[in-house]
Amino acid sequence: FTSQAWNLAFSFHQSLTTIPKDLTDAVTIYRLSLWQRFTRLELPFGTIPLIWNSMMSWAGGWFFLMAAEQLTLGSQNFQLAGLGSYLWTAANAGDAGALLLGLGTLVIVIVLLDQFLWRPLVAWSDRFKVELTAGSTTPTSLVLRELRRSAGLLWVGRHVAMPLGDWLDRVLSRRGIHDTEPDAPARPTAIGRLARWLILALVAAGLGLALLSALRLVVQVSPRQWLYIGEAAGATLLRTSAALVIAVLWTVPVGVAIGLSPRWSQRLQPVVQIFASIPALAIFPALLVIFLKVPGGLNIAAVALMLLGTQWYVLFNVIAGAMAIPEDLREAADVYKLRGWRRWRFLVLPAIFPFLVTGMITATGGAWNASIVSEYVTFGGHTYTTIGLGATIAASAGAGNYAVLLAATVTMAAIVVAVNRLLWRRLYRMAEQRYHLD
Repeated sequence: FTSQAWNLAFSFHQSLTTIPKDLTDAVTIYRLSLWQRFTRLELPFGTIPLIWNSMMSWAGGWFFLMAAEQLTLGSQNFQLAGLGSYLWTAANAGDAGALLLGLGTLVIVIVLLDQFLWRPLVAWSDRFKVELTAGSTTPTSLVLRELRRSAGLLWVGRHVAMPLGDWLDRVLSRRGIHDTEPDAPARPTAIGRLARWLILALVAAGLGLALLSALRLVVQVSPRQWLYIGEAAGATLLRTSAALVIAVLWTVPVGVAIGLSPRWSQRLQPVVQIFASIPALAIFPALLVIFLKVPGGLNIAAVALMLLGTQWYVLFNVIAGAMAIPEDLREAADVYKLRGWRRWRFLVLPAIFPFLVTGMITATGGAWNASIVSEYVTFGGHTYTTIGLGATIAASAGAGNYAVLLAATVTMAAIVVAVNRLLWRRLYRMAEQRYHLD
């Protein structure tokens, strides 16, 4: 869940902040209700990035499958039946045949999902591009074409889906035009006020108890351990930054090339999903064999594993941003003969900038998540580790040292929040103010 939810939330938030002003003005003029605003404007405008980030979320779930279905905490070992634990067992035992069989099964599942779910959704979502002229080539899907020709689905749409949608519109828009101009709230009753204060008191008591328990653990961490956690945090910050820079350097040109060409999008979409979904821990032993032979090999291997877990967030968002560029803007760029860097400067980069920021934010989170499995790896009875915050968290969890575990986790959260405040929030504000389709 933690590898799937946040990029969807960031993606939809980015869509809300970049809705063209003329569309929001139209909503205000027609005095649509909150529900109508959501279904007529906000959700359609965010459909394309939501679908591509859903693909990324699915791939992210596959990526962390091995780490999710087996877990060691202190002396206890937890393992669920599933493809992730199967791949973990095969990789840990060095059984290449079983590992390839598991990866082959995963590839088959990904290809079937692409053909029967994601490709039809991508083709269907092309209707939500904000443009005045239709593109000469659009994404296609054989499955979507057959679904649209289905008499059974047509009957369900007319007699079930449309009446249900109309009923929801009537119920959720009952207040109609007053949603944008709410009346003064009614004064709560004495029982309502008492219930509110009781809930607030219970929440405050729970938070206070949790904070007290956390403080009791944190005070057990010695100054020397805090110093080591600080050094480890600096090392992991450098690795995550390096992985993000490498990811942006190659995903932006490739993602734009795929997104601007429906033909290449259809060809490469399943390929990208396959590579993004392969659990990196399954191929990490091969990376270790290669990188351990060079100086600083484990650090390079850790960056490589972080890169495998982060680059796809940027790529999928850049593809979504390129696909969302209106056809009339692309035609205007052709008319004015914008080529090379000028085309990138005046059309491509401004158009994909909000999507790129979303991709980099979620990629950074993915890198910090991946640090826990990339800086401390156990395979074949051997443990490979390097200094880093992820290694500190993994090692303290395995040893049952909950004080250091909490201190390292709080440090990681503090760094992520600080970077969001100092960097990502400012970039989001820039995207909101300068890169609207206005």
